[in-house]
Amino acid sequence: MRIIVTGATGNIGTSVLRKLRADPAIRQLVGVARRRPPTAPQKTTWLAADVARADLAPVFEGAAAVVHLAWAWHPPREEETRWATNVTGTTRVLDAVRRAGVPTVVVVSAAAAYAPEGDDRPVAESAPVTGVPSSSFSRHKAAVEVVLDAFEAHHPAVRVVRLRPAVVLKREAAGAVRQTFLGPLLPARALRSGRLPVVPDVRGARLQAVHSFDVADAVRLALLRPDARGAYNLAAPPVLDARSVQLAFGGRALRIPRAAARAALDAGFRLGVHPTEPGWLDLATAAPLVDVTRARTQLGWEPAFGATAALQELLDGLAAGDPPALLPPDAPALPAGPSADAPRSPVPARH
Repeated sequence: MRIIVTGATGNIGTSVLRKLRADPAIRQLVGVARRRPPTAPQKTTWLAADVARADLAPVFEGAAAVVHLAWAWHPPREEETRWATNVTGTTRVLDAVRRAGVPTVVVVSAAAAYAPEGDDRPVAESAPVTGVPSSSFSRHKAAVEVVLDAFEAHHPAVRVVRLRPAVVLKREAAGAVRQTFLGPLLPARALRSGRLPVVPDVRGARLQAVHSFDVADAVRLALLRPDARGAYNLAAPPVLDARSVQLAFGGRALRIPRAAARAALDAGFRLGVHPTEPGWLDLATAAPLVDVTRARTQLGWEPAFGATAALQELLDGLAAGDPPALLPPDAPALPAGPSADAPRSPVPARH
């Protein structure tokens, strides 16, 4: 079985490669990334390509499946540039899947694509995926869902799987998280005691998380189960809020009014003090929690890491000052456990 993985050097992509190369059913992996790593792990070959520009159909020919993970986080203040990769790039990948005759595509969307709900009852995969409008990440994920709807409607013979994970964490993501979200807001020395100095407590803010390796296992299961189709939510317990984080990691709870927190984030983002747009706070307070029953019962997926353990790993990496890292060539294997462009305006209407 030959599998193509776009965005193969990212937080999820590196975990997917490690998980898939450990499975004897996977014969060959092709990792697609904008920058080619200097060495390749077992079973893996690299292709340097930008999904927003490259013609990938010749690469996809003969593949059993394409796993699409490519996603742009930078530059944080240039949404149109990121849209070209995130939404237009997804459209181009799907068109290459069609032209190459690939029978299966697995796309990692996000729980952030769901529309706000009025309460904290977890939503199933049938909930609306129109996003949180003030978050560019959510808008892009919602737009990808529209693209997938259209592709499925026009190409029913292609097996399409959408994974919608909560916040995806692991230690190796620390450098990218610092670069993309924190900037100078949380210096490494503040975490070296193993405890958080302060836990911001914003009314209504809470999130679900899942370890990158558990998302990778869901990818593996989706590839190897021919009946897997449609959307699957992914998240690990417990739900993280200020109280649970404080219990796990210490620190003094600092109650911050939501309006004040958002205004501070907005001002700092506009002034270039930090890279975190205020829409991330809106996601933490407005995006619904997700129900993972379908992934458990139909994929047989069970998270090996709890949300607290995944967050602990990330904090350890932040405390150590870990840089953004690609897949280490000697990383141990884990147990198997030209196309039409998408619209470049805000999220298109769903149909």
